Amino acid sequence: MNLVFKALADPTRRGLLDELFRQDGQTLSALVDHFEMTRIGVTKHLGVLEAASLVVTRRRGREKLHFLNSVPIRLIHDRWVSKYTETWASALVELKYDLETDMEKVFEIYIHATPEQLWDAIINPDVRARYHFGVRTESDWTPGSTFEMRHPNASGSLGEGRNLEVDPPRRLVQSMLARWGDDVEAEGTSRVTWDIEPVGDSCRLTVTHDQLRPDANSQLYGGWPMILSGLKTWLETGRELTTPGSLMYR
Repeated sequence: MNLVFKALADPTRRGLLDELFRQDGQTLSALVDHFEMTRIGVTKHLGVLEAASLVVTRRRGREKLHFLNSVPIRLIHDRWVSKYTETWASALVELKYDLETDMEKVFEIYIHATPEQLWDAIINPDVRARYHFGVRTESDWTPGSTFEMRHPNASGSLGEGRNLEVDPPRRLVQSMLARWGDDVEAEGTSRVTWDIEPVGDSCRLTVTHDQLRPDANSQLYGGWPMILSGLKTWLETGRELTTPGSLMYR
């Protein structure tokens, strides 16, 4: 967490995060245009942000795109901010941006667990409910199979989809249709990819939510920081993390 505080201490780095908040998935050249400094200077600042996991990069052909990863900010909020604020503080992690192509959101977090433990926490409906707002995700987890999201205090299905790729304990790709409200159901089907990579005695979990329309309802992706910070808390401490989302159906 010290790396995150160090990264946020610099006004230029905060400016880069603000720019990615405004429009995610930008190239280095696009980011340089917004700052009165050299390309090398911006690159160094981005390196600090990447080291703190506040920025995640992805290759798209020849281009290297930079994405804002709000999970570390969510963890700071849960540790240092939430006990002093009301539930409206959760709006800090809701991201909305306008792109000419389908929207893509990337989240990354490091968790002290084995790949097998992390995989089980993703597919086990009893464990999943402890960090996913009480929602159980039921499936037989075979390639091409379907899944359904339900909550004991909600009537009907909250979402459904298909498991497009199942490669335990490394990768899970799913299509998803949200059904917890008419507004999100109208958004249609999007895609969620879970990538697990061992790093020493821990794992790096990257969740990519894409195939979203440019101005998609933020309810579809705004909850991921709370979900992933809850997953980390559960696996590392065995405790449930109370968030505004977890109280939604109580």
